[in-house]
Amino acid sequence: MDFGLTAEQSKRLDELTGAVRDRLATDGPPGSADRSPRQRWRVAAELGLTGLCLPAEHGGGGLGALDTALCLEATTRGGAETGLAFAIAAHLLACGVPIRDFAAEPTRAELLTGLASGELIAANAMTEDEAGSDVSRLTTTAVRDGDGWRLDGVKSFVSNGPIADLLVTYAVTDPAAGHLGITAFAVPRHSPGVTVSPPLAKLGLHGCQAGRVEFAGCRIPDRYRLGDEGSGSAVFQHSMGWERACLFGIYLGAMDEQLHRAIRHAGQRRQFGRSIGDFQAVSHRIAGMKQRLEAARLLLYRACWALDRDTDDRIAAAALSKVAVSEAAVANGLDAIHLFGAAGYLVPTGIEAGLRDAIPAGIFSGTTEIQRDIIAREVGL
Repeated sequence: MDFGLTAEQSKRLDELTGAVRDRLATDGPPGSADRSPRQRWRVAAELGLTGLCLPAEHGGGGLGALDTALCLEATTRGGAETGLAFAIAAHLLACGVPIRDFAAEPTRAELLTGLASGELIAANAMTEDEAGSDVSRLTTTAVRDGDGWRLDGVKSFVSNGPIADLLVTYAVTDPAAGHLGITAFAVPRHSPGVTVSPPLAKLGLHGCQAGRVEFAGCRIPDRYRLGDEGSGSAVFQHSMGWERACLFGIYLGAMDEQLHRAIRHAGQRRQFGRSIGDFQAVSHRIAGMKQRLEAARLLLYRACWALDRDTDDRIAAAALSKVAVSEAAVANGLDAIHLFGAAGYLVPTGIEAGLRDAIPAGIFSGTTEIQRDIIAREVGL
């Protein structure tokens, strides 16, 4: 069992971390954090982030799950805003992966080229007001219309929605067939009948704009269908397998950077005549942060390893990883604020942002409760 990275992986990650720190970090060059979302997306594309796991023949990196997660981890370790990294991961994993694996040619090549280059920004439009964890309650419909489809319905909490060029969405095509009556589509943003709301006001992940999307008599050609008619549930679960395994690499990188700041602060901050790191109450809190981070890291790497090898336990491995990383991110975020004291509660220090960005990790991509259901089912309950 080898826990080390290859020389190629180490070189890639060192170069990417340095490039992100130079060009995308929130504490980088003047104005770097103040760019428009499109400008920051362009920089991310130039660094290869928008095509990590997309095919090399279409301009992507051709990376597997583990290497994709490692690069996402390097992005936040390099100081990129967690919300931006989340936006990139949603673009890649919830949208790029189903297009990569289920779109028909020549649409597949057309879309993947745009996604990899960053010319197209993708948004995942699955969730509805009454269909979150229970995806069987989708009300958006797609009806055959000549050689295409007519979509009607409203999607909520669409990550990247306000700036997206392409919407990967799911609609009921056969109400009587249950989960076998859902079909997946890639919908160009400017198709007639598509309306996207302004960005929603959120607690955290501010670098990823989210909004509502309405399809009102939106007609799209059949070539934008992903997979067979009625296979939408399978397409969605496939994309979630990648998202649950890889996306949470962004929290590993963010927790790494958070821990380094906490250690530095504990060594520099003095109270009662000595550094606060000399006090066991502080050093043990930091030890706990380190323990959670490394345990979560091992589970995430294992989940990606299982996905790359298509092992039988890949679904349970991803569920275990998601729970561990999301809970560690929240706990470490709270600990970081405690360690920094009043300064940790102030927005300019950036410490409180770690907690705000961590809270939704237990909600998106399947709630923690859903992951525990998966784990219980996999152990035979």
